[in-house]
Amino acid sequence: MPEFAKKNMVCTAAIAGAMALMYAVPVSASSHREAPFIAGQQKVDGTDLYMFRSYEAGRQDYVTVIANYIPFQDPQGGPNFNQFDSHALYEIHIDNVGDAKEHLTFQFRFKNDTKKQTLTVDGKAVLIPLINSGPLSAVNDDNLNVRETYTVDVVRGDRRGGARTRLTNAVGGATEFDKPVDNIGDNTFGSASGYETYANQHIYRVAIPGCGEGKVFVGQRKEPFNIAVGKIFDLFNLNPLGPEVNGNKNDLENKNVSSIAMEVPISCLTAGGEPVIGAYTTASVRQARLINPSPKGFNRASLEGGAWSQVSRVGMPLVNEVVIGMDDKDRFNASKPSGDAQFLNYVTNPTLPALVQSRFPTAPAPTNFPRSDLVTVFLKGLEGINQPKNVVPSEMLRLNTTTAPIAAGAQNPLGVAAGDNAGFPNGRRPGDDVVDLSLRVAMGALCTLTGAADTLKVGCKPADAPAGGAALTDGVRKTAADFKSTFPYFNTPIPGNFNN
Repeated sequence: MPEFAKKNMVCTAAIAGAMALMYAVPVSASSHREAPFIAGQQKVDGTDLYMFRSYEAGRQDYVTVIANYIPFQDPQGGPNFNQFDSHALYEIHIDNVGDAKEHLTFQFRFKNDTKKQTLTVDGKAVLIPLINSGPLSAVNDDNLNVRETYTVDVVRGDRRGGARTRLTNAVGGATEFDKPVDNIGDNTFGSASGYETYANQHIYRVAIPGCGEGKVFVGQRKEPFNIAVGKIFDLFNLNPLGPEVNGNKNDLENKNVSSIAMEVPISCLTAGGEPVIGAYTTASVRQARLINPSPKGFNRASLEGGAWSQVSRVGMPLVNEVVIGMDDKDRFNASKPSGDAQFLNYVTNPTLPALVQSRFPTAPAPTNFPRSDLVTVFLKGLEGINQPKNVVPSEMLRLNTTTAPIAAGAQNPLGVAAGDNAGFPNGRRPGDDVVDLSLRVAMGALCTLTGAADTLKVGCKPADAPAGGAALTDGVRKTAADFKSTFPYFNTPIPGNFNN
């Protein structure tokens, strides 16, 4: 047998073996390093999902959905900085029926290409080691050495088998969009305002087939999530009954994140007269990866193959971090909402309240088991607020699109609990304090708010939750005033020359 044929057989067998192994061992994993597998897969680690009626002036007929990925980004991220995985599939799913299945999916695929920029050194053209060769100011600037682009498909029906069409640029009809490079630093962009001027050129008006026009932006932003991460995961090494505002350090204050942001007409997202939509974001990778021992060319270090395997899932905040048990975190991230019955015990019999009580006996855990109040808020939505008519219990972020948006200056960070029905858990806005709210709900706040007559229909009463009326907190808070009031709402990322 010729030598080249033998080598081909060996290569084919190796790929087949790798794929067989990947099929035999389920790939599973999402959000701020909260699951074992995803902790080593930063590019496909979803951190947070936001969904709200746009409160930018004149945009009230749109819904903004933002999926954040690639957690804990230090601004000094060179020389490669943070790029989405060109071998992965990033998706935002919409359930506009309430049956725990996706009926509309926006799919993002990325491509990274090098321009092979060189400098002549002693008569030889040598490839530069940096992502840019000079200052940057324009889309696909001549000084940008690595260009990152993406496409967006909308799928109606099942995410893999539904009808698929591609979004186009409303100006010119192009189907490929540029992503701005990260905020490398002030020497590259001149200043923070210089970077924002550059990044804003990457906000695209897009034509959504069958829907009209919307907006898309994909790029680095300052991390919007506010949380005392270190203290919380050190067995609640904080006083949850302490100062409500800024009593602790926001551990994400000096971090950046990568955002996939869309603004979509409400009429595109709703169906059949149901005003409530549910959303969750996922990332998937190919089931097989073969490391290329001697790659040639940019981004050729591995060969990918096989079916898509979901490795990241984010809907409601903090679910996998503080609700799902350690042994099931990867399983949760590989699952769909339609299969959430397998995780029901984590909601009906949560461990977080017991942990808080063990550390702080003056904050007793609720006694109503099974926790119907948590089933309602996390898996169904509050009746009359954001619960679909024929809801199938499942974990996702839900928004009632008929609730009018509230201008930034009038928003309450405690959302529905404070009478601001346009806020969390009716969707999630940048300034909503989801950490405090989630902690209070876990400790029985809904049992207190519903009153003896159970007006919220959550199946409990004030006596079931002695700590339900306490203003529990992680001591970190921001409001809508700390963010932009225009799309994509999140702030300019911290520059790479930042030195803390």
